[in-house]
Amino acid sequence: MRMAYENLQGFIRALEKKGELKRIAAEVDPFLEMTEIADRVCKNHGPALLFERVKGSDFPVLMNAFGSERRMAMALGCENLDAKAAELKDLIDWAFSQARKIDIPSFFPKMKWARLFLPHRTTRAQCQEIINHDPDLSALPVLTCWPGDGGPFFTLPLVITRDPETGAQNMGMYRMQVYDKNTTGMHWHHHKDGAHYFAKYKKRGERMSVAVALGDDPAITYAATAPLPEGISELFFAGYLRGKPVETVRCVTNELEVPANAEFILEGYVDPHEPLRTEGPFGDHTGYYSLRDEYPVFHVTCITHKKNAVYPATVVGKPPMEDCYMAKATERLFLPLLKLLVPELVDLNLPLEGAFHNCAIISIEKRYPGQVHKVLNALWGMGQMMYTKMIIVVDHDIDVQNLSTVMWKVFNNIDARRDLILSDGPLDALDHASPRARFGTRLGIDATRKGPMDGHEREWPDDIGMTDEIKQRVSERWKEFGL
Repeated sequence: MRMAYENLQGFIRALEKKGELKRIAAEVDPFLEMTEIADRVCKNHGPALLFERVKGSDFPVLMNAFGSERRMAMALGCENLDAKAAELKDLIDWAFSQARKIDIPSFFPKMKWARLFLPHRTTRAQCQEIINHDPDLSALPVLTCWPGDGGPFFTLPLVITRDPETGAQNMGMYRMQVYDKNTTGMHWHHHKDGAHYFAKYKKRGERMSVAVALGDDPAITYAATAPLPEGISELFFAGYLRGKPVETVRCVTNELEVPANAEFILEGYVDPHEPLRTEGPFGDHTGYYSLRDEYPVFHVTCITHKKNAVYPATVVGKPPMEDCYMAKATERLFLPLLKLLVPELVDLNLPLEGAFHNCAIISIEKRYPGQVHKVLNALWGMGQMMYTKMIIVVDHDIDVQNLSTVMWKVFNNIDARRDLILSDGPLDALDHASPRARFGTRLGIDATRKGPMDGHEREWPDDIGMTDEIKQRVSERWKEFGL
C-alpha cells in the first residue's frame, strides 16, 4: 500500500482512522510532564499522542507517531518494513545490473520512473500561510524533556543547508537547544553534511543560510535520518518512499528550498565567524545525558507556518523509545545495500539496547579463513557503521533477531584470545565511554563455528536438536497429551 500523505495532518487522520492515535484534551506542560507521559506510553507499546492543550502555547503537539512497527510502516506507506526493503532491493539490483551491462529497454522506463520523485517547486505553500518577521521561539511548545537538560530542545527538526560550491541541498536531523526568543544551538557533528558545509562557508568568509522544517509527510521526516550515500538527495529519497514528488518552496528570507507542506519553517543563518556557544546537557538516545559541548549558533530571522499548525516532537532516552522504530526501519531498508557491498552478509540486527550505533549483530556465510575479519573491517569502513562499538558475528543459520540464541552462541562459541577482535577508529560524538572524544576502540566478536580453516584443532560439536520425524509425530499427538 503506497500512500503519500499530503502533510503531517494527513498522517494524523490516517493514524486516527486505524485506531493508532489518542487525543489528550487535558492541559499538559511541555516542561518534563509531556515527556513522562510519552515515555510511559511508548514503553508500553501505546498509541501516537496528540496533546490538544499545551501550557504556554496555542499549538497542539504530536508525539510517538513513529512509536511502533505498524506506525513506522504506515509512515513509509507499506504493509511492513520487509516489504518496503524488498521493493528497494529490486531497485538496487536493477541499478547494479546496469553497471555490468546496460539494458536499454529497462533503462528508460526506470529513468522516467525516477523523474517522478524529483522535488517539484511551487509558489503557493501551506507552510507560508502565516509569516512572522519578528520571530519568538517561546510561542512554540518546545519540550524540555529531562530534568538535567540544558533547556528546551527541538527534537524533530529537518535542518536544510546548501553546499556553497555545488549548490546541492542537504536535509539532516540535528537537535537544537533554544537559547532565547530567536537563537538556538546547531548540534551537527563533525561527520555530518551540515558541519561539512559550515566549514566551507567559514573558509569562504560567508554567512550560511539555514532553514528548519518542522512536521510534514512522515516519509520526509524519516528521510532526514536515513544514512544515504553522499550525493543522494534526502528529498528525492522521500519522493521515492512516498511515491510522489516532494513539493518545495523558496524561503521568504533566503534562497533555500523547503518542504512546502511543512507545519513550520524556521528561516535564518549561522555565522561561521561567530564564537561557538555551549550546548547541552541533553538526555540522549543512549539513555545517558550527552555532555555540554561547543556548537554554532542558529539565528532565526523569520518563522512561517500553516494555519492551525501542529508541532511535532519526540523524546529520546533509555531504550526502547520512539526513535528505536525509526532505526529499525533503517536496519531493514538499508540491509539490501549492505548485502551488495558485503556479499556474505545474510542478516542484520541493530538491537534497541544498543542505541543504533553501539551494537550490531550480523550473520554471514563463512567460506574461507579470515572472513570474519574481512567483514568487520568492511563494515567499520562504511559510512555511519564506523561508529559501531561492537559487532557480533554469527553463522548464516542463526536468527540474529533472537537475542537469546545469539547470546547462547556468544557465551559458548568464543575463545577470548582468538575471537575478540579490537579495532581503533572513529566513534560517535555521543559515546561517553572512550577515553578520547570521538575516537576509541571497537570490538568484534566472532561467535561462528570454528574448524581447521580457523586454526581450530579440535572437533566442533553439533547443536542438540530433535529429528523432524519425532517433532511431527509429537505435534500430531499433541492434543492427546492434554498439554
